[in-house]
Amino acid sequence: MYKPELVNSLKGYTGKQFATDFIAGIIVGIVALPLSIAFAIASGCSPETGLYTAIIAGFCIAAFGGTKVQIGGPTGAFTVIIYAIVNNPQLGVAGLATATVLAGVMLILLGVFKLGGLVKFIPYTIVTGFTAGIAVTIATGQIGDFFGMHPDFTNGITVLGTEYQKMPGTFVGKIGVYAQSLSSIDIYSTVMAVVCLVVIFLWPKVTKKIPGSLVVIVLATIASVVFSSAFGIKVDTIGKFVDGSAHYTIPRGLPTPQLPDFSINTLQTVFPTAISIAVLAAIESLLSAVVADGMIGSKHDSNNELIGQGIANILSPLFGGLPATGAIARTATNINNGGRTPVAGIVHAVILLLIMLCFGKYVEYVPMPALAAVLMSVAWNMAGIPAIKALSKGQKSDVAVLAVTFLVTVFVDLTYAIGVGLIMAAFFFIKKIIELSEVQSGNKTVVTGILGDGHTEQIELPKGVMVYEIEGSLFFGTVRKFEYALERAGSDCKVLILRMRNTIYLDAGGIKALEQALQLSEKNKFTIVISGIHTQPYMLLEKTGMADRLGRENIFDNINGALERANELVKNL
Repeated sequence: MYKPELVNSLKGYTGKQFATDFIAGIIVGIVALPLSIAFAIASGCSPETGLYTAIIAGFCIAAFGGTKVQIGGPTGAFTVIIYAIVNNPQLGVAGLATATVLAGVMLILLGVFKLGGLVKFIPYTIVTGFTAGIAVTIATGQIGDFFGMHPDFTNGITVLGTEYQKMPGTFVGKIGVYAQSLSSIDIYSTVMAVVCLVVIFLWPKVTKKIPGSLVVIVLATIASVVFSSAFGIKVDTIGKFVDGSAHYTIPRGLPTPQLPDFSINTLQTVFPTAISIAVLAAIESLLSAVVADGMIGSKHDSNNELIGQGIANILSPLFGGLPATGAIARTATNINNGGRTPVAGIVHAVILLLIMLCFGKYVEYVPMPALAAVLMSVAWNMAGIPAIKALSKGQKSDVAVLAVTFLVTVFVDLTYAIGVGLIMAAFFFIKKIIELSEVQSGNKTVVTGILGDGHTEQIELPKGVMVYEIEGSLFFGTVRKFEYALERAGSDCKVLILRMRNTIYLDAGGIKALEQALQLSEKNKFTIVISGIHTQPYMLLEKTGMADRLGRENIFDNINGALERANELVKNL
């Protein structure tokens, strides 16, 4: 039954808890201000769309989600997808709104059908690889603003045979444009960006209560205004970025909600994009929830969290917002400042709304190099360098999955990266299982083995009885080993005991192998006896009728019963 975490948290809620949640909400709201604007601009959208997202989606994720401390809003991971959508002539901003609503519906369905736990099956190597890939993509998109570049697209810029009339969305395209625009680097923008980046990284040594990103935005804005007025030194600002002038201001309030285009043609066009948004929102929000659980010692409800994320992504585009998900950095900021219930997330959304209403007119003066520095720091933190170093010391298969996922994310597409990574991870997993699986045979008078308690096991085999022990799962990947072992069965074999005490999984391939074993037994006139069978394999034998074909009198849960049956069969021959 769906019940938002807010409902649970309000039981026994105290004034003392509200005070700590209120303070945490104010702090995280201030932190979210520059990030929301920066992510919107990096996505190719206007600054206010980031604020709309943080306000609407941030409120919904807190009010309807399944975690105590999750802070939602626009995130860096979405900038790659959004930029590609809004710059797609077939989609644009209108297509983005439709895709986001559709993704919200998908997220709700995932939660309703209890599929929240599936995200846990995405290997850590894939998550690390595509997160690092997103970090590189974010950083690449900020190079122009960081160095104050002004690419000249008047006659188009050709990169590897492709002509661009505006900044491309691909990694290779952006690098090519930047390489041909090195002469336009602005020294003042570069100095400001470098100083801001240094301050961001060094600021935690001063205090962790006030985020460095907020400090550099405020100081850089003041410096930009002072140097522009006193010395005529100018750098690009948000106002100039939006409309080429210094008259742009954040709207004083939320827009009137509007429904996106839900025509069949539009839905078909945006469906693949909606899947990408839904998958990324689910992964990032639940990863953030897991991190939060570890920090406060709680346990989130993944299905309810997906429903809350779905509601947020349905309502956000109605008010002109972007796709949203749980933000790990803002969630950690909330926790570190005392937030312990969804009330803090609601306060954060309200604070952002008040800032937009009262101080939105000052946003036009925020320098673009400072925002670029903020996003560069975000990209560095997302890259997960320590995790990559640790994984690089492990198995080659893990390194391969991480590297391929990273490369596909950077050079192709995030959604393809997840798919390719999953296929590779599955392939290597199957390969490992095949290598670990064995079919051991014994046809001597005594078969010796080591029991789980460390004691030696000795089994006397009657003449004409052979034992094959299957170590590991009998599935499509290990069937050939089983078939090869059967082919070695001698003509003097009268009873073949298949010992399955270490086989806990059987699939259709395993059933097919048993059918072939039956055919071989009929041809060579020996009987198959099953020993030590587990629940899953036995249930599959029942469902497929294999239990009757083998003969229920030939299926035992231990080796002793199987040996007695083998003795009986040999004596009757």
